[in-house]
Amino acid sequence: MATALGLAACGDAGPSAKARLADITLKADDPSGIELSGLSAEWTSRFNHGDALFEHTFFESQGLGPVFIRSACSSCHADDARGPGAVRKMVMLDDQGAPLADQSGLQYGHTVRPQTVGATARGIEVPDNTDHLLVTVRVPPAVFGRGYMEAIADSEIQRVEAEQAQRTDGISGRINWVTYASEANPDVRFHAPKRGDMLIGRFGLKARVATLDDFTADAYQGDMGITSDLRPDELPNPIAPDDDMPGIDIPAETVNNVADYMRLLRIPTRKADAKQRARGAELFVRAKCDACHVPSMHTVADYPIPQLADIAAPVYTDLLLHDMGASYADGLNDYGASSSEWRTAPLLGLRHLRSYLHDGRAETIEEAIEQHAAPGSEAAASARAFAALDDASREELVKFVSGL
Repeated sequence: MATALGLAACGDAGPSAKARLADITLKADDPSGIELSGLSAEWTSRFNHGDALFEHTFFESQGLGPVFIRSACSSCHADDARGPGAVRKMVMLDDQGAPLADQSGLQYGHTVRPQTVGATARGIEVPDNTDHLLVTVRVPPAVFGRGYMEAIADSEIQRVEAEQAQRTDGISGRINWVTYASEANPDVRFHAPKRGDMLIGRFGLKARVATLDDFTADAYQGDMGITSDLRPDELPNPIAPDDDMPGIDIPAETVNNVADYMRLLRIPTRKADAKQRARGAELFVRAKCDACHVPSMHTVADYPIPQLADIAAPVYTDLLLHDMGASYADGLNDYGASSSEWRTAPLLGLRHLRSYLHDGRAETIEEAIEQHAAPGSEAAASARAFAALDDASREELVKFVSGL
């Protein structure tokens, strides 16, 4: 609910610069990021400080880089929504246009990290010769309402997966079982996996991350080049083995505070009146949109944030992977997710979004629905059902989705 002041004396390096992360103060109200109602004073404090950290722009002296995409969490998730930052991915192709089994030609991985600090060398860029290279875009997802998604019981996700496996209409989502890729977190309030443990993926466009602390540590490391106690290693890059702040850049507490901020963000208030919601919900079901965009799933009873424990979380996603067809393929696998599989997007706060689908190819909600009819898409029948509605019903369904 607030934005942050920058750090004082940002030119200073070393532990003192790291320590001042704890001294960020709050500056002004931000109407787009609102905390859950009825929080205790302790949780409110965690939310406010995490909000400031989320807005904070890192500098070279604080461990930014040596290569990076953006320098603040809010640069990729403005107003806690998606974008304006975007991530470009690269895949090497053979003469037939299929991904090569050997991707070692991309020496520093599949992600473009074009910005650098402390050096004049190029960052990780798209190679000049792109004749045998597929370059795709991923728009970072929104972060509001993510505490609801983390709180959903594993058994609920498994139940929906089993139910879809019995369907005969082509819709059959899969759990993406992923590895907890961070070091063990000293904060075990929410969970206590060890590195390498297999968990149900929930976060990221292909559900490649299971928990919000792992998601946060991954973003610091991968997007900003900021190492932490959870992700202590610099990623391979063409410039230097480390940045201008050798060693670990931020403590686990900073990662956990930002993760708590996301956990504590409420779902934006929904705008439709009761009559419109009822009619829109009926059309939503008629078009089978609810098969994947499941309106709600139940949360665990012992989730540490009381407001999110033992409730029906209104997330409008099944958190499962679905094949969206060849036109969605990016040539990359994320754990169990294939090139053309994507996690069902949560339909939360859509009026705050600037574009739709994983790469922003759709400019309107109606266009996004129509794009679900792509050849090979599991959702093709739903898109056809939407197209078969009369004009007034299609407009009403779009208004319903827009108001979620």
